[in-house]
Amino acid sequence: MTEQRNSWQLQQISATAGGSVATPEASSQTVRKPYPNYKVIVLNDDFNTFEHVVNCLVRYIPGMVSDRAWNLADQIHHEGLATVWTGPLEQAELYHMQLTLEGLTMAPLETA
Repeated sequence: MTEQRNSWQLQQISATAGGSVATPEASSQTVRKPYPNYKVIVLNDDFNTFEHVVNCLVRYIPGMVSDRAWNLADQIHHEGLATVWTGPLEQAELYHMQLTLEGLTMAPLETA
């Protein structure tokens, strides 16, 4: 009822003022931001063997093949770290936890 009265009052004011009243248009567009991706990063250490790192990557990282895992293990050894997976936070947390439980030295998750 109040909305009808307010609408009627607005029309009366507009008519008596001899002009039109500009009303702001409501935006119907919703801006959707994608969720950020996170990087799972393995760090070099002095106690995990290449073979152990490779086996863990193949076991826990989806789609990881042995050749790619060996290249990443080499990168970890020579550069000190390697990003082994990038994707949504929930999955990144899972892979990070699994690799940590296997004894790999992990960097904290960070946004990609």
